[in-house]
Amino acid sequence: MTCMAAAGAASPAVADSVPVGVPLDAVETTLGVAAPRVATAVPVPVVGAPEAPRHHTGDLLPTPLLPVLPIATDLGATHLTSPLPNLAGSPETDGEGSLDAPETTLRTRSPGAVLGAPLSMPDGSNFGIPNVVAPKLGLIAPELVGAPTALLGLR
Repeated sequence: MTCMAAAGAASPAVADSVPVGVPLDAVETTLGVAAPRVATAVPVPVVGAPEAPRHHTGDLLPTPLLPVLPIATDLGATHLTSPLPNLAGSPETDGEGSLDAPETTLRTRSPGAVLGAPLSMPDGSNFGIPNVVAPKLGLIAPELVGAPTALLGLR
């Protein structure tokens, strides 16, 4: 029991995003120009539990037949700065452009499928033999919910 408790306590927490700094120093030394600076985070998608199929009276197959999977992730904060020489045509107007995108949550749901059997439930008036019916086929549309924003600046 003690070993299991220690292993559970030592397991790392699940991260929503992994911060990444993009190394562009080689561009400066190779090309001789000032390189932009980029800092961002790689999102780590977290897959939720699929929706359980529901059985309805009179249907042979559950709905939805292909379950919908919810997926959530945090788009990490992104910061990009780049030198902008000679903005107005003279060296005195050298500046820096920046793009800042704060962290935001993004939720999505995968598409699902609904399928109806070509046979009905057993019909008592037809000696228990199922009737032939028009099969149903439908798709559950995917969803994407989030509100990413960005701020563009010039100094």
